[in-house]
Amino acid sequence: MKNLYVTLLAAVSMIVLASCSSGKNGKGKGGSLPNDGQVHGVAPASKYSLPRPKGMVYVPQGTFHMGPSDEDPAFAFSARNRSVSISGFWMDATEITNNEYRQFVNWVRDSVAARKMGKVKPGADGEEYVDWKFMQTFKWGDPKNIEAVSEILVTPEARLNGKKEIDATKLIYAGDVFDLKEAAKRENAGQPRSKFITKNAFGSFSIAPDTLCWIRDFAYSYNEPMTKRYFSHPAFGNYPVVGVSWKQASAFCHWRTHYLNSYLESKKRAQESDFRLPTEAQWEYAARGGRSQSMFPWGNYYLRNKKGCLMANFKPGRGNYPEDGGFYTVRADGYWPNDYGLYCMSGNVAEWTSSIYYEGRNNFQHDMNPDVRWNAKDDDPPLMKRKIIRGGSWKDVGYYLQTGTSTYEYQDSAKSYIGFRCVIDLPAAPSKGKGSKSKK
Repeated sequence: MKNLYVTLLAAVSMIVLASCSSGKNGKGKGGSLPNDGQVHGVAPASKYSLPRPKGMVYVPQGTFHMGPSDEDPAFAFSARNRSVSISGFWMDATEITNNEYRQFVNWVRDSVAARKMGKVKPGADGEEYVDWKFMQTFKWGDPKNIEAVSEILVTPEARLNGKKEIDATKLIYAGDVFDLKEAAKRENAGQPRSKFITKNAFGSFSIAPDTLCWIRDFAYSYNEPMTKRYFSHPAFGNYPVVGVSWKQASAFCHWRTHYLNSYLESKKRAQESDFRLPTEAQWEYAARGGRSQSMFPWGNYYLRNKKGCLMANFKPGRGNYPEDGGFYTVRADGYWPNDYGLYCMSGNVAEWTSSIYYEGRNNFQHDMNPDVRWNAKDDDPPLMKRKIIRGGSWKDVGYYLQTGTSTYEYQDSAKSYIGFRCVIDLPAAPSKGKGSKSKK
């Protein structure tokens, strides 16, 4: 997968310091550098204040044994046990919920509607941007406003009982992607930057969840109520979003990065790293919660605690779905977190990672932040579109809940049992009264 949008700083060949009189603290008037012939350094932005990402927890750096913590019943040997080191990162404490993903959907809806209505304004760089002040006052329930956005409504023949609704196929997210890995290749040295940019990388699919997956995934099974209510009803607002493909999850990460950095830029603060899907190694390291070689996030060896209560939402026994407290999914924070503060790393919904599923991947990956990605095109063979999913789900047996068990799904498919969570590469937030020391 191509790395998401980044801003590259051009190298400056020469800086000419203008002569100025020296002021207090070794700086000249207006904060300029003193003309004393010494190197003082130039900060890239104003004073940095690290934001604590909302809803995320810090996973400290460390080393662990990656791979199965128990025997491989299929004898596939596709995930061998080995020592791996991981740098620290932030991760969502829960899977992305319906409410959180709905914020993305509504943002795209408003953006598309504003452009259709011509509610844009020129920016300082000459580009046209959505007039968000206008959209904040735009009331979607007003009949006059509905007529103004008729281009993104379902056509009259597709309306149910004449109800005017948003056409989900029109909810297209536009975003540019820069391929850092291609740009870093030696053979590409000196190539123009434009060669590694994909314009409108997410413009070929709708970002709306596929709610029909609840019916499609289970033949001869009555799941229509979940199709109608799961994403739209407030009762499921804090449940994990499903029906989202790997591509849609990647688009969400890209939007989340843009959303944060646009705010920081408006406050003249430093830009932050990209939100993204975790690599397979990061996900497993976080799921273990510091418990090396344990089978589950809570340890070994059982799916029940000493009181006999099940520790996750999955398919107990031979199909006693409600025994664990949830028939389908449960709230994203429905069970006790692991030692890193991460909820439902096993069960509830399986989770997308950024890694491609390849049986021999462990034979050539580095032991430092291992990662293997492939941004499959639409015309690539299905074998190249397999993405690793981890954690098991509400409809899976206990084997898939193990921290070392990996399986896959195709990147353009949406399932009722697969969700995702984001990570971002930031330093640990300082503790109160501890200066720059990280909170452990």
